[in-house]
Amino acid sequence: MAVAMDSDWELMARAIALGERGRRSAPPNPWVGCVLAVDGTIVGEGFHERPGEGHAEVVALRAAGDRARGATAYTTLEPCAHTHRTGPCADALIDAGVTRVVAAFEDPDTQVRGRGFAALRSAGVDVVLGVGEEGARRSLAPYLHHRRTGRAFCLAKVAMTIDGRIAAADGTSQWITADETRQNAHELRADAQAIVVGSGTAIADEPALSVRDVNPAPREAPLRVVLDARGRVPARGPLFDQAIAPTLVLTSDHAQPNAVDAWRSAGAKVEVVSTAASGSGLDLAAVLALLGTHEVLEAMFEGGARVHGALIGADLVDHLVTYVAPSLVGTDGLPAFDWAGPSTLAQAPRLELDGVERIGPDLRIDYRRPVETA
Repeated sequence: MAVAMDSDWELMARAIALGERGRRSAPPNPWVGCVLAVDGTIVGEGFHERPGEGHAEVVALRAAGDRARGATAYTTLEPCAHTHRTGPCADALIDAGVTRVVAAFEDPDTQVRGRGFAALRSAGVDVVLGVGEEGARRSLAPYLHHRRTGRAFCLAKVAMTIDGRIAAADGTSQWITADETRQNAHELRADAQAIVVGSGTAIADEPALSVRDVNPAPREAPLRVVLDARGRVPARGPLFDQAIAPTLVLTSDHAQPNAVDAWRSAGAKVEVVSTAASGSGLDLAAVLALLGTHEVLEAMFEGGARVHGALIGADLVDHLVTYVAPSLVGTDGLPAFDWAGPSTLAQAPRLELDGVERIGPDLRIDYRRPVETA
């Protein structure tokens, strides 16, 4: 087996950066990058832009042409070995005369899962695994989580005051954070395939849940998802304007039939999921599983406090983004997370601090689960 060299890490970093260029257009496929190099010099590169079009390896091979013979391919995910809408990438690399493949890790998709590497090795291609693995796993975290669990990756976004409140005592919440911070949140929306709110937020804010002023724009507008177990949300306002984006209402079998009829008449799709074991609200694990069947790799939850509290309590949050504004509203304000919590500190859920960034007058603080390695 070939041994990783110093230049391998640099070229894999380039492949990861290329893959990120397809983050908003490739889903439900993974956003993969590929670099072809001969003696450390790049001869071709590419990324998977959208479903049905060439995978990253094929795009890079086209760019390299005859220079691919004898090259090393750096790819952020195992090359596929099956025919779907495009041909097997492993075969394309073999046919092009690539002699070495450096990959971050194995693809957990059941259609791939080691088959690509086996095909390459059978053809005499040296395969090196693990180069840039942590960075590639972080980049592809929603895809890997979806393939491993069947559920959508859960991003929870909260905009709050220094004292952890998302609204003042009178219920006002617009706008806690500054314009530039809200624009940053639109970048998060653009990376997701679904934006989710609870019934309380839908009623109080009547949000559009649209994506505005981002570059690049997502290939498709994210699905707007409303969680309403009882049928409280009126079928009106921006959330039910199908010209903005499609809307899915997730409810329970306890919802009033007239509410369900009104949602459907307004153009929304309605599906029933189970209620939470507590008897209050919907089972959020079931919600994420259902969204997974809709090819949602990443679902962004924007509230409210009960939904976020329930997500934390059920240990479902994979990435938490908190925007903290330099204001305080006191104990009468609405808390960011409404849940009972554990009885002891030892039982408290924990996430890893992933980054802190100043945006205008506000702070963005990111927390994540540890990077999945299986």
